[in-house]
Parts: sequence; structure tokens; C-alpha cells
Amino acid sequence: MATLVQEILNIRERITGGLSLRRQVVAEFNNTARAYPYDKCVHELFEAQVERTPAAIAVVANDLQLTYAELNERANQLARFLRRFGIGPDSLVGLCVDRSLEMIVGILGILKAGAGYVPMDPGYPAERLAFMLRDANVFVLLTQSHLLDHLPSHNGPRLSLDSDWDVIAKERKENLAAWANPANLAYVIYTSGSTGKPKGVMIHHRGLVNYLTWATETYEVAAGCGAPVHSSFSFDLTITSLFAPLMVGRSIFLVADGIENLVEALLARDNYSLVKITPAHLRALAELMPADQIRGRVRALIIGGEALHMESLTFWRTHAPLTRLINEYGPTETVVGCCIYEVTEDDPVSGPVPIGTPVANSQLYLLDESLQPVDKGATGELYIGGDGVGLGYLNGKELTDDRFIPDPFSRNCRGRLYRTGDLARFNAEGNLVYLGRIDNQVKIKGFRIELDEVETILNQFAGVRECAVVAREDATGEKRLIAYVVEDAAQSEVDELRKAMKAKVPEYMVPSTFVKMKSLPLTTNGKVDRQALPAPDRKQNGCTEDCATKHSQAEKTLMKIWAEVLKVEQVGLNDNFFDLGGDSILGTLILARAAQAGVKFSPRQLFEHQTIAALTNVTS
Repeated sequence: MATLVQEILNIRERITGGLSLRRQVVAEFNNTARAYPYDKCVHELFEAQVERTPAAIAVVANDLQLTYAELNERANQLARFLRRFGIGPDSLVGLCVDRSLEMIVGILGILKAGAGYVPMDPGYPAERLAFMLRDANVFVLLTQSHLLDHLPSHNGPRLSLDSDWDVIAKERKENLAAWANPANLAYVIYTSGSTGKPKGVMIHHRGLVNYLTWATETYEVAAGCGAPVHSSFSFDLTITSLFAPLMVGRSIFLVADGIENLVEALLARDNYSLVKITPAHLRALAELMPADQIRGRVRALIIGGEALHMESLTFWRTHAPLTRLINEYGPTETVVGCCIYEVTEDDPVSGPVPIGTPVANSQLYLLDESLQPVDKGATGELYIGGDGVGLGYLNGKELTDDRFIPDPFSRNCRGRLYRTGDLARFNAEGNLVYLGRIDNQVKIKGFRIELDEVETILNQFAGVRECAVVAREDATGEKRLIAYVVEDAAQSEVDELRKAMKAKVPEYMVPSTFVKMKSLPLTTNGKVDRQALPAPDRKQNGCTEDCATKHSQAEKTLMKIWAEVLKVEQVGLNDNFFDLGGDSILGTLILARAAQAGVKFSPRQLFEHQTIAALTNVTS
């Protein structure tokens, strides 16, 4: 009898404990309700700001600028012209432009026309752009005249926002009657896909408005002068700095590609409202920014895109203690950010930075395979609910149904949870801590990469029998793509393989190192044993037979700098920059250190002359 009573008590404890945990997760941690203009679209919020600050500067690009009134009028003219093509709610317009005034006019004009925009980075390979045009079935492609030769063919109209503007400018300048509603598409951003093709994530106005309303308040955007836009608009991290200033009458400053240009922009003015940045760029800024000149430059650094560690923040905590340091987590499928953690002076100096707690009108759940909340401290898969959850994947119903599931915690029968594939747990303070992935998806410099997509494309090349791609951390903790290739081609053809990849995928998806292997290690089940793949032999690759020979002073200087920046013991004259793990960010650091040592060359020279032997022939 006693045993039966005890069993009943145990069952009751498990049930009540489960209810308590569910109540804590649902009612306490996710108590995020906050009012926002849920009945408005993004461009309508911009129009309201135009009424308040028509003469304020909205966008700056080098020596060009537009006031709020001028930007609004140009966007209205473009919107009216686009409507002549029958564009309306949920239709899509491609936008392939440089970081320019035309980019901002294009985005707002598309939204005002009632359509959603598809950002297409001009730096993407033509083949990838062609896929995006076909998959999105864009009604019209907006571009610039100097990009026309790079663009793939398109069945619909192509308009150049510079050379065709005289025609567009004949349209009326006043605001248009509202057409789209908050449930309609605002944009479709393409991310890496496991099938070998990118997938388009559909985001509606309501989710974007919720995020921007929260962000402008939480990040106190109105207290600063605005934000630099330095990253690709095909990267959803850019959304914050692109839209938030325009919601509160502040400016957006368009910055050319390259970390050195961001440094120049940050040193050019004080009191930026925020800078949205990845951990990789943050580390580069810490090396390039003069320590005695960073106070007062930026009110808040919003860091996102990949896992963040406290060590990356030391420079800023020491030299810019009044700058807020905020770790923002969120996949593209849930509008940029859904969870944040603000670092305080009491936080440790090392270890992972938590991803924190949910933003307004967002819910985060750590669930097991049965979609039940896991115990405190236990690892679970992170699911995201709330107003920021997107509409799914364009032309991808099966994948949408797999990733966007009915929300069992919501009173809204249409509520959905996005299954992230991220693993996390709660720490003792009640903040979420990111732990990694359950699949082959990785983040490199903030960009999401499906390793399956890279492998699929590598396997398409003649001579490649099989391959495996992994992400490995270097000595700085930064991840890099390593490709292990079994093929008949000679070692000298690695450069050709790299060039072939660049013609297929964006630069951030090209492996930094290719390792030739006779065969790939296999598990007992016959699958590739990724854990058994050898780490690239940096010491061997970084020191060829010329290490012991006499060198010029310039060669010695560059060899020392390359070894320090690329984290290898030694570098030979004929070692390839990219084979050693080089990329655009590390190249910028090498340029800066070399210039300080009196050896000057341009980024283009480094990328065209990829060995020290070749580079010293063109340096000054």
C-alpha cells in the first residue's frame, strides 16, 4: 500500500512540476506583450516621419544626400511607375543595386507600390542571381546601368534607377493610397539551402514593424545621429541599420564595402545611434580603430550573426565603457532579432555571451522531441513564436511545413513556431545560452551556410569523386570552411577549383582551404566521419622550402605579418594567401599592419598577387 501511495505522489509531483515549468516558460519568461502599430506597414511609418521631419537628412552617400521629403517624393514616383506594370500586394520586385541612394529609393518605392522587394547583391555570381530571378518570379528588376552587363537575362522589364530616372521622374510626387496591408510581404531574403539551391525567406510587414518599433525604443535610436549601413542588403543583419533610423528622423550613412571604409566612417563623426556588426568584423575593428579615438563614436554596438564570446568585447569594454554592447540573436525566418543580451560591467571577461531573453511580442521555447519544455539547465532545441515569425519559404511548402509548425502554446489557432535547429539551455540567471546546431548548418562571419549546399556544388565539378566540407575554428576562435576533396586533379588545380566555386556561390561560401585526400574516413554505417577529418596542417602549409633562404626586408616584414594575422608558425614566399585561410577581413588587417611597417599595397593587389613573392614585386 505504501508503495502505491508513493507512486501516486511521484506521479502528482511530475505532473505539477511539469505544469509549473510550462507556466514559468509561457507566462513568465515569454511575458513580452507590448503595444506597437500592428495595423501599419513599414513605408507608412516612414511617411508619418516625413510629416514630422521633412527637412532632416534621411540618407547620405559620400557627398550626396536626400532629405526625408526628397526621399519620400522619389519613392512615390517610383511606386507609381511600378504600378503601371500591374504590381500589387505580394508581388515581388528584384532590386540589384550598389549601396547607393538608388538602393534606398528602390526599397521604399517597391514597398509603397504594395510589393515586396528581393535584395540581390551585385557581387553574387550571375548563376545565383539567375536562380533568384526565376525562383522569385520577379515582376520587374530594378538595377543601375553599370550593372546591366553583369545581370542574367530576365523575362520581365529591367529598369535602371539612374539612366531611366528621367522617365520615372514624370510621375507625381505625393503619397499613394495604401494598397498592401501588414499581412503582405515586405521582402524575400535568400539564404543557403541544404538542397544545393538557396531558399527565399518570406517576411511580412507586421513582423518587420514589430521588430523596428521595439528596436528603435530599446536601442534608443533617436538619441544618436543615425547608423552606418556597411553590409550587404541581402544580409538580414542590415535591416536594423537600414530601417530603424528612418523610423525616428535620423540618418542612414551608406558605407562602401570593406572594413577599412567602416573604420573611416566611424572616425568621421560622433554619436552614432548604433552600429550593427558581426563578431568577425568586431574583432577587426578592435585592431584597426585607434583606442584613444573610439569614445563617444557609437552609442550601441549591436552584435549578431554568429556566436559571440566575451573575449571579443575586451577592447570596447576597456576603451569605450559607455558604448552599450548587445548580443542580438535571431534567424532570418523571424525578422532579424528575437532575443537579446546586454553585457554589463559585472559580466566575466571570458566565455560565451548569452543570447538572453525574448524581444517584444516574441516567444522562445526550449523543447524536447515531444515538443515539451525541457528541465531547467537541460539542453533543448530552440523554437520561436510570436509576431516576428515569417511566412515560410517561397516555393517551398514541404520545407515550410517542416520548419514552421503549429504553436501548441498559443491561443491563436493560426500561431506558428519556427523550429530553428539551434540548441540552447537556460543559465542560472535565466538567460538563454546558445550551444550549437543539430544539423550541418554553420555561420561564417554572420552568414548562414548549409554545408550540404557547398558539398553539392563541389561534387558537380569534373574530377571530384567525393568531398566533405566542415567548419573549423582557428586560433582566434573564428570559424572557416575547410573542403576535403578526393579527386584525380593535381595539387596545382586547387586554384582552379576555388575559381570555379567563386563562379557558383558568394565569396563567403567558398572554402578558405582545400585539403586533398586519397579517401574520406567513414563511420561503421558507411557515412563520412566528419570527426575524423584531419585538421589542415598549418605548419606544413605555412612553411615551404624557401623559409630558410635570404629575403629582402619587405619579404621578411610580410612573412612576419602574414604569420601573425593568419595564425601560422611560418610563411614561405610562395604560400598562397587563401590556402592559408585568408579572406577579405584578414586581408584588410594585413594591409593595415604592412602600411604601418612601410610596405604599402592595395586590396586589389593582394587579391591578384596571392603570394608574398608576387606581392613584393608590386609593393612600394
